[in-house]
Amino acid sequence: MTVQPIRLFGDPVLRSKADPVVDFDKELRTLVADLTQTLLDEGGAGLAAPQIGVGLRVFVFDVDDVVGHLINPELTFPDEEEQDGPEGCLSIPGLSWSCTRHLHVVAHGWDMHGEPLTVEGSELLARCIQHETDHLDGVLFVDRLDAETRKQAMAEIRAAEWFGAVELGSPDPAPQPLVKVSPHPLFGKSR
Repeated sequence: MTVQPIRLFGDPVLRSKADPVVDFDKELRTLVADLTQTLLDEGGAGLAAPQIGVGLRVFVFDVDDVVGHLINPELTFPDEEEQDGPEGCLSIPGLSWSCTRHLHVVAHGWDMHGEPLTVEGSELLARCIQHETDHLDGVLFVDRLDAETRKQAMAEIRAAEWFGAVELGSPDPAPQPLVKVSPHPLFGKSR
């Protein structure tokens, strides 16, 4: 198990639709373990494979002390009841906004061994499952905000200290070279 760097808002992998998992092998089990370890290290509720740069339909969750994973999820909603509440994302660190989601969800998929798996959730677990499945479709939760909140969110993201970095924990960007302008005329012309 290895903690992986998390890709941040602006990284193209977060806007790409992930491919379905077809091989339930050792590499997949390693991916689930790395996702789980990274999630536990970061202290989030969920983490999808694209957030660590892997374009596969896999996510893990840690909600109410239940740690799990789901592969190739398909969501259904038993009713139209909604919830509105704060939502954040490890790929948009330190920021959150109120987002509307279904209150209840049923997710059908597979475990890392290729066995069918159904996860039913309400409230925070339902929010997490919807959020992580969105990641697998290249959708970020800021896309689901109402127009006014989304405008505010984008301004806060652009103002964030991490904005423009490739991943959490990445080294500081290379320093920009210092360009000095000569006070002396160049080729007989002054500036």
